[in-house]
Formats: sequence, C-alpha cells, structure tokens
Amino acid sequence: MGEHLGFDSEGDRLVTHYFECLDRAYRGWRWAVTVTRASRARIVTVSETVLLPGSGALLAPRWVPWNERLRPGDLGVGDLLPVEADDDRLVPGFASDDEDIDKQMVFELGLGRARVLSAIGRDLAARRWRAGEAGPHTPIAHAAPAQCSTCGFYWQLAGALGLGFGVCANEYAPDDGRVVSADHGCGAHSEATTVPSMVMDPAPPILDDMGYDIIESGSVDEADSEPLGHA
Repeated sequence: MGEHLGFDSEGDRLVTHYFECLDRAYRGWRWAVTVTRASRARIVTVSETVLLPGSGALLAPRWVPWNERLRPGDLGVGDLLPVEADDDRLVPGFASDDEDIDKQMVFELGLGRARVLSAIGRDLAARRWRAGEAGPHTPIAHAAPAQCSTCGFYWQLAGALGLGFGVCANEYAPDDGRVVSADHGCGAHSEATTVPSMVMDPAPPILDDMGYDIIESGSVDEADSEPLGHA
C-alpha cells in the first residue's frame, strides 16, 4: 500500500479508506480497506480489503457470452451449437399455417420438425445472402452478361425465399451448389454469347508489287519462242 487517497462513509460506523497501490503490475489501481466499529466498542476492525480499479487502470475486456462471440465458419467437426428456446429465427411447427409464415412450412410439418423458420429468420437470411458474395452488389455480378434469374442453371428455391433466391447448378460457375440471389450473375450464364477466338490468324505476307526485274531479251531460249504447232 502507498499513500492514503481518501475515504467514503458507507454507513453508521462503516468507512472505506483508499490507498495507492505500489505494485507495478496494477498501475492505476487502488486498495480499498473497509473498517467498522461495533456499537459501544472502542476497537475498530477490518471488514474487507479489495483491490479496485481507478482512473487509468488496465482492465480486462468486457466478457462476451460464447453465443455472441461465434462467427460464421467457427463451427467445426464434432462441435455443437445449441439454439436458444426463444430464438426469434424459429417458431413452433404448428404455427406454419400462419399467414406470415412461409407456406412451404406446411409441408415441413410432416418432416417431424419441432420448429421451423420464422418470418424474422427468413428476412435475416435474405438480407445476409443479398449482402454476401452471391448477391447483386459484387464485381462478378456487375460484369455478368445477364442475371441468374434468366440462366438455365438457376434452380429456384421453394416457398417465399424462392421469390428472390435459387441454387446454382452449373459446375463451372464459382457459386455451384450455393444459394444465389436472382439478380446475381457470372460469366457462366447459360445464354452467354460465344466469345471470339483468342487464336489470331497469321498476318498475310507483305509483297512488294511496286518493284520489277529487268530481263535481257537475249536470255530467252529460242525454242521457247517458237510458235505452237511448229514441226
């Protein structure tokens, strides 16, 4: 302990005194010593001694629950991700006949699912998918010849999500087997025009047709100069 920094009156015959902490590992912290005196007693006793952070103290980061620390891709092989009972993304299966619930969920009732996707969960998924790499605001989508909704390899989802999303079924496309937005696109569109061949034809030879050669008349063979049919 170091110098006395002050005190706080906590109640009748109960005072907390503060002292400077001289430990270099706890700079900015201070010792808090709470003392008390029983009624009609002359001896003061120590009730509690703790180390408390002061101004400029180095503190550990705020503890975040594990379900708030998770990020997409953190789940590995053998890991379990429990879902809260009051998760807004899910609703009980018997609520599937609600007007706000995807009509496709009526069929999902026969699959034995206790909970199905809610309207909130559906909207969150739609926003996440449109803002991702398979959405309309990516460089590959801007450079595409047409949207996925006009591609023969686009397989539309069932239910309300099918209004804006489908699955790519082109093995040569970068999003093969993934959910893509209807206004996404890439160069593997089924109706993309044929690009010109990258193999260029060789250039024709350059002929100098402006020049001429001088041939002396005496160099011509006399037999070659005789008329045809000469015996």
